[in-house]
Amino acid sequence: MNVTNNDRDGFASLGLSDRLIRTLSDLGYEEPTPVQREAIPPLINGTDLLGQAATGTGKTAAFALPLLEMMSADKERGRGAAKVRALVLVPTRELAMQVAEAVHRYGKSINARVLPVYGGQSMHQQLVVLKRGVDVVVATPGRALDHIRRRTLDLSGLRTVILDEADEMLDMGFAEDLEAILESTPGNRQTALFSATLAPRIRAIAKRHLKNPVQVKIEPEKTKQGSMPRVRQVAYMVNRQQKASALGRILDVESPGSAIVFCRTRTEVDELQEKLNSRGYRAEAIHGGLSQDQRDRVMKKFREGGLDILVATDVAARGLDIGHLSHVFNFDVPSSPDAYVHRIGRTGRAGREGVAITLAEPRESRMLRNIEQHTKQKIRVATVPTVHDLKSRRLETTRASVRTAAEEGGLESYRGIIQSLAEDLDIVDVAAAAFKLVHEADGRREIDDEIIPPVHAATRDHSGGYGKKPKSFERKPKPGKWRPDRTATVKGKKKRKR
Repeated sequence: MNVTNNDRDGFASLGLSDRLIRTLSDLGYEEPTPVQREAIPPLINGTDLLGQAATGTGKTAAFALPLLEMMSADKERGRGAAKVRALVLVPTRELAMQVAEAVHRYGKSINARVLPVYGGQSMHQQLVVLKRGVDVVVATPGRALDHIRRRTLDLSGLRTVILDEADEMLDMGFAEDLEAILESTPGNRQTALFSATLAPRIRAIAKRHLKNPVQVKIEPEKTKQGSMPRVRQVAYMVNRQQKASALGRILDVESPGSAIVFCRTRTEVDELQEKLNSRGYRAEAIHGGLSQDQRDRVMKKFREGGLDILVATDVAARGLDIGHLSHVFNFDVPSSPDAYVHRIGRTGRAGREGVAITLAEPRESRMLRNIEQHTKQKIRVATVPTVHDLKSRRLETTRASVRTAAEEGGLESYRGIIQSLAEDLDIVDVAAAAFKLVHEADGRREIDDEIIPPVHAATRDHSGGYGKKPKSFERKPKPGKWRPDRTATVKGKKKRKR
């Protein structure tokens, strides 16, 4: 692809093929992030890489695009059609699903076959797909090692190994599993290791398993003091299965003039849009699955006031020309403090106050604490409004409307009617009846009576449930102690597979 003045600094300058560049354009990517700009060229050239970059900096595309470029070239030469070509190791099942979905999106034009592998998922289904043939396996270390020992994951044709969030995998006790997996891979493989920190143990792994790696270090963006917008920041602790209901309840109370709701995945965006429309809101989705014409239509409708809410992924919202928003909602806690700052910066502009609301699961309280430390601002933690709260808020809104109408005057033509009614009825009853009619005719949405129990930021107890509310946000467990959501071996206890 010829590089023009317009795209010289874009993805075309990194050595990616036309096909992948078109896919990125369709997904709404406009320009590479710093880690993508630094990591993609050496990885395309087959060089090992040691990268220091935090979550939310675009690491997934930084390693996914080069391995897809390699697979595309192999398929054109008719090589490696039935063998796993790349193995991506990640710390958690959630990240495995997220990375697998991203690789699938990026590799759709080359028909990349991607399989997430983690504990808790049907082993039989994984075996069926592996036998059928897969290009990329995205796995948690415990389940990957399980397949290797069963000889159901053939790594003989492996070209690339990616260790994503290596520091987190070590914190979770996966060091021995990682060593065993890497020893099982071909010696001529390409290896890339990404970590938020390069502690001595990370450098030790790199020294043993990487060959003359290029080192890439992406410094986190600093938020200047006083540069944060004027935003009322609130977080609601909610269990995941009740997030959609909680969002609807909060929207009813907040009554935003114009709002954007950020979700992590395209599927989540589509499902949430449907649920909001079923509650009577005018909501539309923006994600990478829309054509440019569809995106333009949605944005035109939103700017003209034909929509109440835009539901979007971060990628799709990138570069959108959106004016003032009264509210920004995070359906999940953003993956990094910088992503949070970027999102809420879409409200509270031009000296106006905005509102940023985040729905957080109890296990995400540590992420909220990281955001507070990064921004030097407090996020107020609140409980989801009850049905009584919502009814009270609506009555107060009607009261304010009636008071405003009384203060504005122009009521002369109605006084005669009130006076005639007052001859037979108590004047207070007349006013109350009028208030009731105004309140019920205000186009209010029906109030759902679902009970959403309050939850708190909590650590897990040994039974797997959530214990008492801790004095502070979650802290990293000490070595040898029980760790939540982990699959590594704890001394003296049986390994739990992810």
